Amino acid sequence: MRLLIIEDDLEAAAYMVKGLKESGYNVDHVADGKEGLYKVAGEEYDAIIVDRMLPGVDGLTIVTTMRSAGNKTPVLILSALGEVDDRVRGLRAGGDDYLTKPYAFAELLARLESLLRRGKETAPVTKLRVADLEMDLISRKVTRADQTVDLQPKEFALLEYLMRHAGHVVTRTMLLENVWDYAFDPQTNVIDVHISRLRQKIDKGFDKPLLQTVRGVGYSLRDSE
Repeated sequence: MRLLIIEDDLEAAAYMVKGLKESGYNVDHVADGKEGLYKVAGEEYDAIIVDRMLPGVDGLTIVTTMRSAGNKTPVLILSALGEVDDRVRGLRAGGDDYLTKPYAFAELLARLESLLRRGKETAPVTKLRVADLEMDLISRKVTRADQTVDLQPKEFALLEYLMRHAGHVVTRTMLLENVWDYAFDPQTNVIDVHISRLRQKIDKGFDKPLLQTVRGVGYSLRDSE
């Protein structure tokens, strides 16, 4: 698989290039928008990772130019701009996914793998659903049975991870590494606290609980029917 990274932060780019090469990808990197457009127009890639704010030509212009030319290569947009309007603008410009900075490399890799699996013709996943629980990844709105569920940012990230792995058991170690991004500490109760808060918000008052504790193993979000 051949990837192009268009990123003017050389330290961040070097980190990405190293990680992606170690993951088995062939990676090219350019540091400005004009050179990025030149690469996109002249060479074939399986996916492109583009920073939104670039010298010369900005990332959204690169994406819109690609799409106008009929180039359907999957694009992951990176940006420090993480408001709903910013993400919507990036997706409407033609981006297939949008990842805000700072980010964990594991998440970038997972999103990239997801883009490559979808193929060039498939629309990006913007909503997750488990039973009557729905999550809109663009507006960051969560509802259950059409009732709005207000979540704090970490609760949202925790629920997103559980929904992406719905029906499977996720361990405490998996949650710490992927939601909190640090090594497992058997003494911490941060997961217990957040799971308890999340359960109160998505299950309390509903006949059918979705968030299950798998004793001695971890947690699972699933439709119990």
